[in-house]
Amino acid sequence: MTATAAPPAGTDAAAPVTHRPSRLRAWATRAPLLPALVFMIVVTQLPFVATLVISFFDWNALYPDARSFAGFGNYQEVLTDPDLRKSVFTTILLTATVVLVSLVLGLALALLLDRKFRGRAAVRTLLIAPFLLVPVAAALLWKHVLYNPEYGLLNGLLNWVGGPQPDWVSNTPLLAIEASLIWQWTPFMMLILLAGLQSRSPELLEAARIDGASNVQIFRHMTLPHLRRYLELGALLGSIYIVQHFDAVFTITSGGLGTANLPYTVYQSFYQAHENGLASAAGVLVVIGSLIIATFALRVVSSLFREEVSRA
Repeated sequence: MTATAAPPAGTDAAAPVTHRPSRLRAWATRAPLLPALVFMIVVTQLPFVATLVISFFDWNALYPDARSFAGFGNYQEVLTDPDLRKSVFTTILLTATVVLVSLVLGLALALLLDRKFRGRAAVRTLLIAPFLLVPVAAALLWKHVLYNPEYGLLNGLLNWVGGPQPDWVSNTPLLAIEASLIWQWTPFMMLILLAGLQSRSPELLEAARIDGASNVQIFRHMTLPHLRRYLELGALLGSIYIVQHFDAVFTITSGGLGTANLPYTVYQSFYQAHENGLASAAGVLVVIGSLIIATFALRVVSSLFREEVSRA
């Protein structure tokens, strides 16, 4: 009979056996999520892969037999065509203006709602209401109720004081779109910044006031540094959504008068010019830009969670 060698000291002979139940338990925990994962892949990833493939083809829906491989030709056309480059510039300008103005107004409203006064809950509900509207409904509201040169509210007020009667959409088309988006996205920024204001330590604020700090000094040296990550989060999340915004451009100006942004250009290329390859290339560029912004947004969110955990 041969003697069985004892396992070396410091090793666990039953390690493979003990790891197996833990792996089975992990898969049993993940199994209920698999249908949702498969559904997400089918609904989101497969269409994107198809869009990516189509973007490498010269493909006009009116001439399907003339389809040919174009390589990066569609991407080159998106980046070099004057109209498409103008739409990229319009997208950047529209996004930057809406995000910056919404942040400033949202910060002002958040500072107002951070104070206690009678009717604060009702005021907060009314201020949140624009963000809850369907984007198309909000754009129609601004186009017909406010901007209409014949019966709009803005011209009605100007007529009451004896002022001019401008055609807002024709005279200032991009500003008209920006105003409607600022009105709708300011509540979103306000909610994020209000959450940041209410997470401040009241003990530190009280200590600063006892030491003689004014409200301006508290805002400059304590509130703004505390809100930095919340401002970054609001800017990043707002940029993700506004870069992809289509409703206000389509509803208010139909992309005319130099207001066509990149999503509207994708719509024009696909549904009006039937250029499937060119539209797919532009869409892929929009997705890539959104993913880059989303990556920074996720980093800011994770850092905020880490800060909250460390405080707890």
